[in-house]
Amino acid sequence: MPLKAVLFDMDGVIVDTEPLHRKAYFKMFDDLGIEVPEELYTTFTGSSTKKVCSTLIEKFELQYSHEELASIKRSYFKHYFDTDSDFELLPGVKNLIENYFENGLKLILASSAHMNTINWVFKKFELEKYFLGKISGADLQESKPHPEIFITAAKMAGEPKENCMVIEDSTNGIEAAFSAGIFCVAYQSAHSSNQVYDKASLLVSDFSDIEFENIGKYF
Repeated sequence: MPLKAVLFDMDGVIVDTEPLHRKAYFKMFDDLGIEVPEELYTTFTGSSTKKVCSTLIEKFELQYSHEELASIKRSYFKHYFDTDSDFELLPGVKNLIENYFENGLKLILASSAHMNTINWVFKKFELEKYFLGKISGADLQESKPHPEIFITAAKMAGEPKENCMVIEDSTNGIEAAFSAGIFCVAYQSAHSSNQVYDKASLLVSDFSDIEFENIGKYF
């Protein structure tokens, strides 16, 4: 079955927003006058802002709602998103997106990120024209490692899963693609750590390895 559609994760594949989240959270911690140790902050990785803020309120007995804290954090995140000179697309991903687009593949963004963040990324890096659709996990019933997001993305592409490929970087995302029965390329970058790749169909650390001319042999 020929490859017809590529389902992209965003964070860790197209961009790495984790440093921006970190800066925003620690600025908020300063505002609140609380000291959050590294061991506690590490447990927040991959959690929703609501969950993190609820944890902080409980642990530090803060007189705020999680919505109020999330609003503070979000404003700092947007500031760093707009102004941080280190925030760029991951190396080679724009070339890969253009390569797929020029070869007629349907591209779908399937990310756990909030749709606001997805739209900010697409606008900042002018990605909108390449993608047929965008899905935010925040709008779905289930979260990765549940396969719902990739099953939905394949339907959005209008292609059977045998004609689709997922590009992911995280254990949860790879597990979701595996459970959906979709060929999954795991991208291992300098930002990746402690991820499990054993359920991936293919592991790469350079996007040029999976350009259209190279990936066809797997389909």
